[in-house]
Amino acid sequence: MNKEDYFIKQFKNSKFIGDDGAVIGRWVYSADAFFENVHFKVKWMSLKQIGMKAMLVNISDAIVMNAVPKYALLTVAIPSNFSKKDLKELASGFKKVAKQYNIKIIGGDTISNIKLDISVTIISVTKNPTLRTGTKKGDLVCFTGSLGKSKKDLEKLLLGKKVKKNSKFIKPQLNAEFFYEIAPYINSALDISDGLFFELERLSKANKIGFKFFQDIQSEVGCSGEEYEILFTFKKSAKKDIKRIAKKYKIKLNIFAKAIKGKYKCKCKGHHFE
Repeated sequence: MNKEDYFIKQFKNSKFIGDDGAVIGRWVYSADAFFENVHFKVKWMSLKQIGMKAMLVNISDAIVMNAVPKYALLTVAIPSNFSKKDLKELASGFKKVAKQYNIKIIGGDTISNIKLDISVTIISVTKNPTLRTGTKKGDLVCFTGSLGKSKKDLEKLLLGKKVKKNSKFIKPQLNAEFFYEIAPYINSALDISDGLFFELERLSKANKIGFKFFQDIQSEVGCSGEEYEILFTFKKSAKKDIKRIAKKYKIKLNIFAKAIKGKYKCKCKGHHFE
């Protein structure tokens, strides 16, 4: 049983649930948990890197909804052994990303805990939100960049090995300007947080569609989570404009499938560790 889906269904009467964020008027609200021993281990990353990634993974949700982040609320469960130096370093990660994206941190909550758990809520503004729903039969399906490296780096970290500081697992690379410019040409989008195949299943359920793949995609690529590349769909006539914008921002496009009648089921195992 998919416990996440089952739990979310308990709130199925809310029309705002089911996307990367909740759209209410011109505002978009998104929240993400970033918990020790579920999403990261402290020995893998500096506290500054942890604060930065906690912000970035949430900002990613706002971007793929064509929303500009404005405010952040932070909830941090702090281990009792953290020093003032530790707290200052953790805060510096939040503040660095907030400054980069012109976000104001306006509040939240702090509690004591045996491990470091973080929840970030981002409040964004949009004129025309991009949703998961909106895919049409015949749409081309595309993802940006290259997939698979985050899974490989996670496997290295689990074995006690080191990864590069610029690893996407440590520091997701977001392409906000690119997405905001292609938004008028696309029909649906979501970020690849749980893996390409997981996100395709979500897209399938949201739009009651299947996919015709143009080439085989290996599980090492399709099951790699924590990538934070963009998965999106668009009608064939928009292909030229999207390619032009991708070239402008030096973004690699992978047009790999077409939306068809049917359904799609992901066969990957959950990528979060115990």
